[in-house]
Amino acid sequence: MTETQAREDICRVGQSLFARGYVHATAGNISVQLDAAQGGGFLITPTDACLGFLDPARLARLDAQGQQISGDKASKTIALHRHIYEASASTGAPARCVIHTHSTHCVALTLGEGQGEELLPALTPYFVMKVGHVPIISYRKPGDPQAAQDVAATITRYQARGTSIRAVMLERLGPNVWHDTPGAAMATLEELEETAKLWLLSQPQSVALSVENIEELRQTFGSQW
Repeated sequence: MTETQAREDICRVGQSLFARGYVHATAGNISVQLDAAQGGGFLITPTDACLGFLDPARLARLDAQGQQISGDKASKTIALHRHIYEASASTGAPARCVIHTHSTHCVALTLGEGQGEELLPALTPYFVMKVGHVPIISYRKPGDPQAAQDVAATITRYQARGTSIRAVMLERLGPNVWHDTPGAAMATLEELEETAKLWLLSQPQSVALSVENIEELRQTFGSQW
């Protein structure tokens, strides 16, 4: 993907997410890690930008160390995104694009008491196949550097168990999802938010897929669960 394509994809995905209510106001951000052939470094949406009205030319361009080169001021979440890129690089789900939103149903699941280690059980086959495990990261204020450390440690911990993850849930803030491209990351986010919606709508009678069901998905589709 060229830098021009990455800029266009970030804006296209941002507009789509905003138009369909996956993000609102100035919440959320999108970044892409550029290939060495494109000069390396990162593109990220500007701070306090509305994802529905992005300008490709005004996206923040940063070098490999996270120092801004051009564009509007980068979102403060670039520190978190960089930790995701670094921690996931040696896993089975390396990040090339990271999307963060404040998606309504995902956030709603972290507002109560007694939540577990993960946001959702294995509720549907496509959640298992397209999203996988979504660990909850304990609440820290927006932009807290410790949150980035917590996310990186969680990615590493799951990988040590033999599980590559594509998403984490920041308690009371929203999910961070990652994939190869902005379009693929958006699809992961959509599946996650729709599964959270299903879980809320179907409580308290929801039943997760069985161990046998999950193993069948692993064998048939190579699911990471």
